[in-house]
Amino acid sequence: MNATFVAAASALGIDGFEAAHRLPWALAAVAIVMTLAARRARPTIAWPGFAEIATAVGRRRDPVRWIALGLRAAALIGLATALAQPISKHEGSPEPGRGLDLVLVLDISGSMRALDTAGAIATQGSSSLTRTRLGLAREVVARFARDRVAEGDRVGLVVFGASAFTQCPLTSDGSLLAAALERVEVGMAGEATALGDALALAVKRVGPANAEGAGRAVVLLTDGRSNAGEVPVSIAMELASALEVRVHTVGIGQGGRDVPMAAGPGRPTGTLRFERHDPDLPTLERIAEATGGRFHHALRSSDLARVYGEIDSLERVDRALPARVQTTPRSEPLFAMAGGLLLLEIALARVLFRPLP
Repeated sequence: MNATFVAAASALGIDGFEAAHRLPWALAAVAIVMTLAARRARPTIAWPGFAEIATAVGRRRDPVRWIALGLRAAALIGLATALAQPISKHEGSPEPGRGLDLVLVLDISGSMRALDTAGAIATQGSSSLTRTRLGLAREVVARFARDRVAEGDRVGLVVFGASAFTQCPLTSDGSLLAAALERVEVGMAGEATALGDALALAVKRVGPANAEGAGRAVVLLTDGRSNAGEVPVSIAMELASALEVRVHTVGIGQGGRDVPMAAGPGRPTGTLRFERHDPDLPTLERIAEATGGRFHHALRSSDLARVYGEIDSLERVDRALPARVQTTPRSEPLFAMAGGLLLLEIALARVLFRPLP
């Protein structure tokens, strides 16, 4: 009986009960009520000689009555089970704050319009150009952020061009972060590259070491060199080092050659220009070395998936807490089932097969 009940509960998506102590008493009450109902004789008009005739021909069973009692019993069992507050359980991400506080820094300056994706075919006057560096970088960063959030990390986003600003604060909400990344466009923070401002802001957003023991790191992605902003790169680097924030740097582009650029503000759509944007790889290497991070070089935007995979393998934190178990109430389906069974009983016993008195 217990195995049958467990199988039925599992079929309804019930993994446990918040008030399991109520269930035995409720089921016992159902058993008593149904026993009394089964023994109760149906009210009829007294007729002389009925007892003798019933004895002679044998009392006929009334199948509709027993079907109605079965439906009523099932409905009452459903209500009794609902009173025990059934729940379904599923494993969520680990407790936020016990993993990693990670700020992603994304270059959205004008140079990120470069069309250097592997396999790209860009021709003069073409109206259908391949994705820009930012287009593919945004896709890779979004996937990286989604995976980290799913593992219990908090992830934030800082973007920069001629100025830097926080596009999304540290959060464990993957949908919020994805929406913030979706709104990022080339040039929305200016055409220049304020690398020092972006790094200083990211260090500020990741915050000081906390008592919960969460790791802290910054991943900085750029394809140019610092030529704007108020904070020198050297000062921002010393700030990250002093606060013990690891900074992994990613440089995009080979340098030393012109690359095709997508149309920007003031340029006709479909026209193609070639520009040269050399990443400052030595500076990125110094930042990573001074802060205990790693420097990565992606020759093309298509290499970013491999680079972020390497960073993902580096930033692993042993979490003290297991994954969170999230619960969902499952009483509503039982109430609906009980109501449906009672309506069916009424339809059978009181409408379709209503007996004469």
